[in-house]
Amino acid sequence: MKSFPVRFSLLFLLLVGLPLLGVAVAGKPVAQYLEFPPVTRYVDHAPFSWAWFIGTAVFVLTVVSPFLIRILTARVPTDASRFTSHASRLPWWGWLGLGITAVAWVLAWNRFDWLGELQRHTFTPLWIGYILVVNALTVRRSGRCMLLNRPRFFLALFPLSAAFWWFFEYLNRFVQNWNYAGISEIGPLEYFFYATPPFATVLPAVLGTTEWLATFARLDGPLANLWVIRLRHAKLAGWCVLVLSGAGLMGIGVWPDYLFPLLWISPLLIITGLQAIRGETTIFAFVTRGDWRPIWQPALAALLCGIFWEMWNFKSLAHWEYTVPYVHAFKIFEMPLLGYAGYLPFGLECVVIAGLLPNFTRDA
Repeated sequence: MKSFPVRFSLLFLLLVGLPLLGVAVAGKPVAQYLEFPPVTRYVDHAPFSWAWFIGTAVFVLTVVSPFLIRILTARVPTDASRFTSHASRLPWWGWLGLGITAVAWVLAWNRFDWLGELQRHTFTPLWIGYILVVNALTVRRSGRCMLLNRPRFFLALFPLSAAFWWFFEYLNRFVQNWNYAGISEIGPLEYFFYATPPFATVLPAVLGTTEWLATFARLDGPLANLWVIRLRHAKLAGWCVLVLSGAGLMGIGVWPDYLFPLLWISPLLIITGLQAIRGETTIFAFVTRGDWRPIWQPALAALLCGIFWEMWNFKSLAHWEYTVPYVHAFKIFEMPLLGYAGYLPFGLECVVIAGLLPNFTRDA
């Protein structure tokens, strides 16, 4: 996948075409999955199940616990100069970000008549402020950040992010795990222009948070020398991953209650499968040296962003709501407790997608 247009064309065909192919083969009406804005509810979700909830919780804890224990209990050098503060105070634009976020938060969680239709648009300034703040915190800790040291890459993330999240909105048509309140009142063009600006903040927020978390010694050293996983036949593994994840993506619209987690996993596996087949470095290559930082730093960054997403969504006028089969219980804000686990692989997807940006966006 050397050429940027070629790789994105191939990914588009696979990631967009496979779910549609699956429902078409199953004899389902394709048109309902292309409705825009998506207002019709056509997926009947399974009710809560204690067996599914406990099984899923055990699986998540089994995967996460060894790393969490390592992070919390490992001895971390206290004199590592790399992780000491490089600035005595937050940059002025960091304070500006705090101000933007504070004002937007007040506007989002209250109902002011004078604000009118602008009440629906508070999510974008919330995240613009967050992005400024997290970059400022990174500068304060390390002396560098994306915004200052990689401005072309930083700016390129915004349009890529918009397209990236629109893709997940598309995949959600096949499982209908979330829906937006109030969009039945607006037309397709208005919906597109309403939704695109907040979608454009996703990648800058997650990657900025990843960069910030990487400045903490406890999230660096303890994860840098862990379990080594070696893979002898990378290309064969790539083909297996590609076929299985592609089949899963085909099936999400046919069996949405069972395969909905693949919405968050299959795109990541398809991309890394293609990279492995071509002999390119994947995000999982580092674990062959025992380095789990490229896995867990973005995963935790997405989880942290996810907490803010769900919190700020909770009382906003324009907001989303969830319907998750089998595990829809113990909500934190609008999100069921186990739903937060989906943010972990999502963080890896953010890094992988950003890594596909063409060379002209790379700063020297």
